[in-house]
Amino acid sequence: MTLRIASSAQIVSPKLVARATELSALLSTLGSPPAVAVVEGEAGIGKTRLVRELTTELAGTLVLTGGCGHIREPFPLGPVLEALRGTGERLAAASLSPVAGALRPLLPELAHVLPLAPEPLDDRVGERHRVFRGLAELLATLGVVVLVLEDMHWADEQTVEFLGYLLSDPPTGLSVVLTYRGEEVGVGVRALTSRLPTAVARTRVALTPFGTAETQELAASILGTARVSEDFALYLRERTSGLPFAIQELLALLRARGSLVRRDGGWARKTIDELDVPAGVRDSVLERVSRLSPAARAVVESGAVLEAHVPIGTLLATCRIPAGEAETGLDEALERGLLIERSGLVGFRHLLAVQAVYGSVPLSRRRDLHARAGAAVGRLSPVPLGQLAHHLRHSGQLDAWVSAAEQAADQATALGDDDEAAHLLEAVLREAPLDPVRRAELAVKLGWASTRTLKVVAELDALSAALAHDPPQPLRGELRFLYALGLDRTAAEPHLQWRAFTDAVESLDGRPDLVAQAMVGLGLPTTPAVPLAEHVGWLERALEQLPAIDDAPLRAFVLGKVAMVLTAVGDPRWAELSDRLLAQTGGRPVHRREVGAFGSLGEDACYAGRYEFSDRMLSAALLGAPGCDLTRWMEFKCRAALAVLAYARGAWAGLREEIAFLAERLVDHPRELAILDTVKACLTLASGEVEQSRLGLLDVVERATRMGAIDLLPIAMGALLRQSGEPPAGVAAAIAVWDTKRLWPVAVRVLPPLVDALVTAGRQDEAEALTDRLGRELATLDAPLAPPSLAHARGLLAAVASDPATASAEFLAAVDDYDRLGCPYEAAQARELAAAGLFALGDERAADLLNAALTGYASLGARWDLDRASHLARRRGVPSPARHRGGPSGYGGDLSPREREVATLAATGLTNREIATELFLSTKTVDKHLSAALRKLGLRSRAALARRLDGGA
Repeated sequence: MTLRIASSAQIVSPKLVARATELSALLSTLGSPPAVAVVEGEAGIGKTRLVRELTTELAGTLVLTGGCGHIREPFPLGPVLEALRGTGERLAAASLSPVAGALRPLLPELAHVLPLAPEPLDDRVGERHRVFRGLAELLATLGVVVLVLEDMHWADEQTVEFLGYLLSDPPTGLSVVLTYRGEEVGVGVRALTSRLPTAVARTRVALTPFGTAETQELAASILGTARVSEDFALYLRERTSGLPFAIQELLALLRARGSLVRRDGGWARKTIDELDVPAGVRDSVLERVSRLSPAARAVVESGAVLEAHVPIGTLLATCRIPAGEAETGLDEALERGLLIERSGLVGFRHLLAVQAVYGSVPLSRRRDLHARAGAAVGRLSPVPLGQLAHHLRHSGQLDAWVSAAEQAADQATALGDDDEAAHLLEAVLREAPLDPVRRAELAVKLGWASTRTLKVVAELDALSAALAHDPPQPLRGELRFLYALGLDRTAAEPHLQWRAFTDAVESLDGRPDLVAQAMVGLGLPTTPAVPLAEHVGWLERALEQLPAIDDAPLRAFVLGKVAMVLTAVGDPRWAELSDRLLAQTGGRPVHRREVGAFGSLGEDACYAGRYEFSDRMLSAALLGAPGCDLTRWMEFKCRAALAVLAYARGAWAGLREEIAFLAERLVDHPRELAILDTVKACLTLASGEVEQSRLGLLDVVERATRMGAIDLLPIAMGALLRQSGEPPAGVAAAIAVWDTKRLWPVAVRVLPPLVDALVTAGRQDEAEALTDRLGRELATLDAPLAPPSLAHARGLLAAVASDPATASAEFLAAVDDYDRLGCPYEAAQARELAAAGLFALGDERAADLLNAALTGYASLGARWDLDRASHLARRRGVPSPARHRGGPSGYGGDLSPREREVATLAATGLTNREIATELFLSTKTVDKHLSAALRKLGLRSRAALARRLDGGA
């Protein structure tokens, strides 16, 4: 007997299939809050189903769920706010701090339990920080709670920023579950789990496609039978690639055809062979749609155009058929499982089905449906501006689209979602027909939004196009200024930046705030052909603008930038300007511009050898960065500068790990990457990997030269010279730039290795002339690096002239000055050279000096130098200090922070590949850290590691 299965039977498995291990891992992790769990997998793999089963298993625990949409609204933090909207009853008795009142505009549903809104701040970043604090307080007040955020590959930037803020110090009862498609998710989302506090439990579940056995189990569950044949399961597996959603759709299609038959409790092979089913989700979905009535097809097509889940009335209003017929069609679509209803909203179960149906709708009908959808969503309150702009755009109503997109961008900007504002405006400027004035107005908004984003937005083409249409003043001047800022942010060719800032100054009458910033841009000595005097002239003109500027943070910015350049060129006026900056801010920068001023001045103070002052400024900037920049870009920028300072001061322990961490987060910022790569290559040289270092340094020198980073260049060039034996290509050009810009107060650090290379190349006269000239020029400047560098260079010249007494005296003078400045690496090199000269003189001080050099190299982990100095010690019969073996210098037998982090994850049972994904490292790096940890702890297995860490290593 053949039993035909009814078309209205279930199409979703009533039980979770083949994901018990993953569910158990999630439950185990979430049982020990604070915790973070990631569920990763491609579209249709079953992430949402797994999370729903997890929610069921967590009965009795408060689970808050929010999702990110494919069509984004200009409303930041959407998924987080969605999750919190229904918590009013639980918060009714809570005593919330005033800062929670900042959430009133975002959560009107909770207005009855929230404190009054605080007075607004004249600082959008400060407002955002207050919102973040308020959200964190609500989650903490709710106690033990699981926050589920789905489809994080579509998350807005503020949601990602908030999660970074939240997870840096999560409430003790909070667990967070994130789901995303691994192939589409941004680096910012992945990075959320890479630096969690050690107390936070974490797990990552990667869902993979079903094999034949899992497909067999799923099909049997959906069909309500004990089993299906292996042949039938293999047939399903081959045509769906093992995606659970595709398996469900294919079974639903077979059911709709009436082709599913069951004989004697199993599936017959003959029936399978007779089936002619098209492969893939798209064809399966479309064939199911084709079997609907015309009214139901009309409803389904309308739902595909709307894409988002919407109120029933909005869906019916979008349909091109009478309301009564549409209601009947909706009932049929719901009964057949093509649409679903949740909390009064209707839509498709999965975006894959949306895309399949949407692509099948003829263009003319699709445009008409978009027009109807735009009218329907425009009647909602509040109007979902993102959806409205989307439908107007695709219906061809371009003027209306421009208006809606601008309104949406304005809303996004007001709420601090600059990334979404830039995205909306860039699309309008790229595609919409606009008159010159309108184009310029929108381009100005895009330019300002782009200055506040973490990523370097590709706005330059839009700004350039707006300028090409010759807009009127004052729009032209503001556009030119923003275009120049964009070139600066992308590290464009220095001469292009110079031209753009020059054009801006000429067009900015009546805007002293913008004029001063443009003049600062012209004052930065990055354009090779421009003499220093012209740069300084622009900086002096920028200072003249300060009395007309009411904005105190902007005044601080100008003071910091001018002082930055003056410290690099040895102009003593830097000190007076720095004092003004410190007095104006109280030494504690709180505004974004103030933090930028402290950071810039601190960075160049480091290049100039003012290490204590640099540390003071950069540490203050780092402390102020979180309060004014929740993207963490300013924090990462400060940490990049601090990495240079750590290298210069010999604080190398953990520096490689810090550089790797920062490089992953500053991938879109060329100058900061050049800074990090410079330090990395210098450390690589010191460790003895000479060829790898050489290649890295050559690359950095080329990039730094191209982008005009001539203050950074001496560090990289010096390291390259030390290993080259003779001056490499590019040295002459660098010397010419340092001469033109009179930047020798910063570049003088390169003099000792440059002199050594010139002497090696037989150009001793040239080396002597350069040293003498710089001695005269630097004598009148404020240049802390000049005394030790000149003494070091003179010592090298005396040594080659076979004058060990003079050479040793010069080297010892260099040692004293290096020690005074806090330059242990250079001091060790000078001690080694002094010892060599004193050995030649038979001076008993030689052995102690050489031992001090060896100790210095060993403490730094400078193996390349240690090997060279040890060779001299052996020749002179001087015992060498014990060598450091294994692990970054500075930790000895203790685990470094990264080794402990890797070991902790390994002890939980994660594989090296899983740890690499969790920490955003390569598997090779994970293996290195794990091997070092096992060696230091005297262990041989992960099981032993788990026992040791449980007992406290």
